[in-house]
Amino acid sequence: MTSGRLPAWASPREILDLTRLAVPVAMSRASFMLMGLTDAIVLAQHAPGQLPLVLNGWLPSGVTMGFGMGLMLGVSVLSAELSGSGKADETGRILRRGLWVGALYGVLATLLVFMIAEPLVRAFGFADDLVGPITDTTKILALGTVGHMLGMACSMYLEALRKPNLVTAVSMTAVLLNLVLDLVLVPQYGAAGVAWATTGSRIFMMLSFLVIIAFVTPAYKPSPKGPQGEFIRQNKVGVGTGVANAAEWGAFNMTFVIATLVSIEAGTIYGLAVQMMGVIFMIYMGMGTATSVRVAERFGRKEAQGVREAARLGVVASVVVGLVLAAMLVLVRDPLAVWLLSGPEAQAGGADDPVLLMPALALMLAFAAFVTLFDGLQVVGAMGQRAQGVVWLPTIIHVGSYIVVMLPLCVWLAFGPDRVPGGMDLGVWGVFIGISIASIAAGVGQVLALEIKSRSVADRIAAGVKVDMGGH
Repeated sequence: MTSGRLPAWASPREILDLTRLAVPVAMSRASFMLMGLTDAIVLAQHAPGQLPLVLNGWLPSGVTMGFGMGLMLGVSVLSAELSGSGKADETGRILRRGLWVGALYGVLATLLVFMIAEPLVRAFGFADDLVGPITDTTKILALGTVGHMLGMACSMYLEALRKPNLVTAVSMTAVLLNLVLDLVLVPQYGAAGVAWATTGSRIFMMLSFLVIIAFVTPAYKPSPKGPQGEFIRQNKVGVGTGVANAAEWGAFNMTFVIATLVSIEAGTIYGLAVQMMGVIFMIYMGMGTATSVRVAERFGRKEAQGVREAARLGVVASVVVGLVLAAMLVLVRDPLAVWLLSGPEAQAGGADDPVLLMPALALMLAFAAFVTLFDGLQVVGAMGQRAQGVVWLPTIIHVGSYIVVMLPLCVWLAFGPDRVPGGMDLGVWGVFIGISIASIAAGVGQVLALEIKSRSVADRIAAGVKVDMGGH
């Protein structure tokens, strides 16, 4: 069906529906970046030399939490499917399973981080006087894992039931709470105070969500027993996404190490450029989540054309948004470079003269503007596939792009033949070229896979063939 000469996915109604979901989700995901920014600003005022303690303390907890975020995606996909097919009152069982799985995983992940924190810090070769503070910070951050898991389960559930504004309200309130806790704790405890503020904010979000869903959703109401294999399918979607998240987040964390091994200055400008890409990525997370919900709803209703149109709108909208964001980033690259190199992150990076780094950072930001477009396409493409029960194909694309391609390429391009056989010795630009090639490969691969799978699923639905909802 078309409206005038426009395809169905380009109708104002469809675009408005996507926007209503994507904007609040993007704002709620951006709350994590805002917390990090307020942490850095407050810490820079009271204990600027301790910022690396927090950044390095996030490595093990960040990977475990990234896997956990993926693990909870099954709550979103199955809840949206049931809601789309008119069975929203049955979604309580989906969330309750997610809460139990999230709590169990959170406890195990916390124990794991506690066990490996100190050995991991020592393995990275930090000085003895840094091992203790980094280890303590790591463990404090790990204490927020259970709160993070349960909070993510509830937030994804609310978004799947089209109540994203509530998630945004809680997330932004948590940002303010995090700032207040920073101001109270950091002057006395430094980096440890930042870690406690972060953990406290995550616990606040968990408790708020658990109360809210009792009033506005059927989360705690009895629901009929689900079909056979539903629990397995829910967790298969989650595990596949978790593996992809862990691969991507872990690989990007390793590129920080590679850039820093080039030089402290290289690590500084690379870290700042990727940090800005991370801010933009939160917008794409909103687009991906909204696309996932819309595709899952139509998948649940067995609307053949609707599945394809919802997927295509997500991709096209991401391209349009990506081009606009890229143009904006190119236009403001110079003042943005000045601002970033005047902030606490640059001072913590150890650069002798940040002014000398500004032209290099400005140029890298201009290139980053191009890369973010493909970075956005890969998350939208992957989440669109998972909304149709396609689990392992997007995971394979993620692992192949970021582990198999990106990491070896970054090392080979960054270092010279004296350190890597046949190395290109491009320094920090070698690292950035490596992540650019990987992002392009992931973006193109995920979009092509989404189009092929959406067409296949739509054709099978239209033909009345039973669709395998157990994941591929």
